[in-house]
Amino acid sequence: MNAILVTAFGGPETMKYAQVEIPEVQPSQLLIRVERASVNFADIKARYGKKGAALPFIPGLDAAGVIERVGSEVQGFKPGQRVIAFPKGGSYAEYVVADEALTFAIPDSVDFDTAAACPTVSILSYKLLAEIARLEAGETVLVHAAAGGVGTTAIQLAKLLGAGLVIGTVGSGKKVSAALEAGADHVIDYETEDFSWRVTELTGGAGADVILDSVSGRVAECSLNCLAEYGRLVHFGNSSGESGAFRTADLHASCRSVLGYSLGTTRSKRPHTLREAADRVLQYLGEGRLKMKIGERFPLRDAGKAHEWIESRLSTGKVLLDVRS
Repeated sequence: MNAILVTAFGGPETMKYAQVEIPEVQPSQLLIRVERASVNFADIKARYGKKGAALPFIPGLDAAGVIERVGSEVQGFKPGQRVIAFPKGGSYAEYVVADEALTFAIPDSVDFDTAAACPTVSILSYKLLAEIARLEAGETVLVHAAAGGVGTTAIQLAKLLGAGLVIGTVGSGKKVSAALEAGADHVIDYETEDFSWRVTELTGGAGADVILDSVSGRVAECSLNCLAEYGRLVHFGNSSGESGAFRTADLHASCRSVLGYSLGTTRSKRPHTLREAADRVLQYLGEGRLKMKIGERFPLRDAGKAHEWIESRLSTGKVLLDVRS
């Protein structure tokens, strides 16, 4: 089968379009013929050697396709079903294998583009808001990196889960429109404006009840300046490559919390906890209440160009790989 192999750690030029063996199916796994795969920032970190992968490897976290074969212990799926999955061994390939626990049926009303765009960003966003931050009706949510795949999805889900006010931040004025289109009530360009001051102003001095941070570094630190009493700052990424520091004095008296979450760790150690989130977001997609913003599509052989586009910081929404083109 055709696949993308990362042959050395470094830039997009290390990604090669190559022939590899179709993976073998274990008893609790499914073989899936991939139609689309999505590109996530974690794929880029893996290419640079920041995820501990051994060379060579196939990158990619998630895929959408059709079941070709099921293992002897699989009970909930059959060949011919359309599914999304978090496969073992990468998703930039014509065929992947995935555990049954990390495979989810696609509603009939959802097309492959939408399905492929959703697994990482929508399941992650739902987990962050509903289960980690425990969002309550009427609360204010601040979403950093609001124009990206997670950002545009989290904005919508915050509204669906009852948020009273949703504010987004972006790192470029060119990205403001994408966050507004996703449903943000206000969008702040943190390169030109002090977002913590502006959030405090927009909330009448109260601050945000929930802040979703995938940037870290200075953005994470400044987020405490606009986190409300009893507020929850949820840290789930490190796109800046910098670490943030917090003081215990910033937390106990104000009853505020700093929480961490990793979808990768959860897929590995507690995959069963993703089923409820997947069912809920797939229901939203099937009903048309959640929309996936797709920014660009590339054929599988041009995966390197897809990575270049994301690293340019010009991308908005999800970037997809069309495996069959």
